[in-house]
Amino acid sequence: MLINNDGSKPIYVQIAEWLETEIMSGHFESDQKVFSQYQLAEMFNINPATAAKGLNILVDENILYKKRGLGMFVTNTAREMIVDKRKNQTLTQLVKELVLEASRLNVSEHELFDMIRAVKSKEVE
Repeated sequence: MLINNDGSKPIYVQIAEWLETEIMSGHFESDQKVFSQYQLAEMFNINPATAAKGLNILVDENILYKKRGLGMFVTNTAREMIVDKRKNQTLTQLVKELVLEASRLNVSEHELFDMIRAVKSKEVE
């Protein structure tokens, strides 16, 4: 993953989202230790405090938990929580933007569904 420094999204948020994706991809399982703030800082060439802030977002959301002196670990419910979060926040926002743009372009609901089906069928191939 490359960190995007254009300012559109804070680096610590990008770190948190990257770790979520790693969990969703199965690279980290329940109760498995994740990278430390220092490992993340080295991997992405960022300040350790920035990496810690990204980790703490996930702790606050109960996706990670701390074991004193050992590091941060994935909770048993992490995957479900990430799926719910991404459905309720990310996908909902994307759908709102898509529907709004379709409305601006006078794309009918039927046409929009056809476009979605076409993209989805190509994804399966």
